[in-house]
Amino acid sequence: MPILSVGKTNLQGRDRKGAVAPSAFPARRGVTLIELLVVVAIISLMVGLSFPAITSGIDTLRLNAATNGVVGFINGALNRAERRQQVVEITISRAENALSMRSTEAGFGRRLEIPEGVSITHVLPEMPGNPDAPRTFLLYPGGTVPRFGVQLINRRNVERIVRVDPITGVPRVEQPEQ
Repeated sequence: MPILSVGKTNLQGRDRKGAVAPSAFPARRGVTLIELLVVVAIISLMVGLSFPAITSGIDTLRLNAATNGVVGFINGALNRAERRQQVVEITISRAENALSMRSTEAGFGRRLEIPEGVSITHVLPEMPGNPDAPRTFLLYPGGTVPRFGVQLINRRNVERIVRVDPITGVPRVEQPEQ
């Protein structure tokens, strides 16, 4: 009967029962270059497919924020004219891509810059002559609100029109038909 020493393995990498010992083959850890390239390619493909959707969403958010800003600005001017009984002047400038508001109160003035990526394309109603010239509208307390509007467009050519309804005096947002 052979005598075996406890806990030792023989030279072929087998323990005393004949099974392969765990330390017989060195453990391989990490990833290969091919596996790494496959993972990078999959991630690049996912980013490439989702990038247009993400930028489109950001452009739409900017357009919605600009539209809501114009509505709030016009509402503020209408409220100021009615509550303070002051004449309020709204100036819309395509060249500066901004709206401004002044009243008869000394030192009062507000300005709304349209965010980057969104621009004013038309001031409605359109007038013959220089389309880039600033347009001014007066809001009289207790008077009829003039019919005017602002057409905005983003980089993806999505348009919104903010129009003031002369009957109700409330600005509305419209989407022009494509």
